[in-house]
Amino acid sequence: MDSYKMTIAGLERELPLCSVSDTLDIAAFVMFGDVEITEAVSAALLAKCPEHDIVVTAEAKGIPLCYEIARQGCRDYEIARKSIKTYDKNPISFEVKSITTNAVQRLYLAKERADRIKGKRVLIVDDVISTGASLYVLEELVKQAGGIIVGKAAVLAEGDAAERNDIIYLEKLPLFPK
Repeated sequence: MDSYKMTIAGLERELPLCSVSDTLDIAAFVMFGDVEITEAVSAALLAKCPEHDIVVTAEAKGIPLCYEIARQGCRDYEIARKSIKTYDKNPISFEVKSITTNAVQRLYLAKERADRIKGKRVLIVDDVISTGASLYVLEELVKQAGGIIVGKAAVLAEGDAAERNDIIYLEKLPLFPK
């Protein structure tokens, strides 16, 4: 099997299988370039999420979801970056090791971006939650920034993440042992 067919927010998609180890494949869900799925999953997630003032995600695959949820809802969002840009002054940061990343990565929020989160009700979003490592880093960044986390949401919950009761998601995504 080279792909996994599933229905997400009423739309059928064929997800390619990708090897993450000698013993495990995952189905890759990528919203980049798929406006139809981005709009549909954002509306479906927004209907399940609590009221919030700002949406936050990690760079890069969660960006279309974050933007579209903000566009359809609260109209405000922030992105935790994977590197410091020249215009990012006095960033706060935290480390992450994710299932789809080969090395430990650090996420950053510039002080002025973090200040926008302070005291606000924050909805954290991501495309897929698997190990929860990226979600954990986002939670820590939001807490450092003084934001109030009101919800954590993803389009898909993969593997054990589907058993968590602290996240909102649309569909379960199985793992594929080899």
